[in-house]
Amino acid sequence: MTRPLLTAGRGRWPHPYIGTALLVLNWHYWGVGSGGMAVAGDPPQGPSHVSPQGRRRLSRDERRSQLLDAAREVFVASGYHAASMDTIAQQAGISKPVLYQHFPGKLDLYLALLDAGSEALEVAVRAALASTDDNQARVNATIGAYFAFMADPDSTFRLVFESDLTAEPSVRERVDAATHACAVAVSDVIAEDTRLDHEAAMLLAAGLTGAAQVAARWWLTQDGELSRSAAEELVASLAWRGIGGFPRADVDGVD
Repeated sequence: MTRPLLTAGRGRWPHPYIGTALLVLNWHYWGVGSGGMAVAGDPPQGPSHVSPQGRRRLSRDERRSQLLDAAREVFVASGYHAASMDTIAQQAGISKPVLYQHFPGKLDLYLALLDAGSEALEVAVRAALASTDDNQARVNATIGAYFAFMADPDSTFRLVFESDLTAEPSVRERVDAATHACAVAVSDVIAEDTRLDHEAAMLLAAGLTGAAQVAARWWLTQDGELSRSAAEELVASLAWRGIGGFPRADVDGVD
């Protein structure tokens, strides 16, 4: 007679090692730990773990960051429409089911990258404005922030400013929000120093940030001899000759 897997009436495994092995396999499949049940195949959140084979397992946040990096490379190289989840998964070195555990679809990946890129640019612009109280130096730093964002090979600027998906409302909304957020940051300084009203300050800020964006993108596409620092200086000089003509209100009309 074949021996049953469980001893009748007592629920014990016929051999202790079999029971232990099955429990371990079950734990890894369902991702059950001290925090409860997780998505199948996904490592528990928190610090990285080491697999039984000794390989370091990425935490959920680390895996998400890895997937975003891979997606950015694919989107920048191929554009949204030509990119595929298969290619992104292959670039990240993971299976497509794991990719879908983190991002339900290609658009979700794209929007996550847009959000990260938009936030990075706004943070850089605000940091430039806060780096000094001298307004000419502020203009120089702001122009520099745009050039740095465009020139960074890890930047998502092509997704933010050269997206091939602007007909998608959620993408258009984010691109417009990024442009607006940077203009607001600049307009706050203009309004404070010149006492211009909000609408006038926003118009000047949109002109300054727009010039910085377009000039930086144009410079990046050229295969000329003009260095980045020289390009920044030229654009900053042009911008300052315009915005510098508005007197500061706190020094009796003299800047």
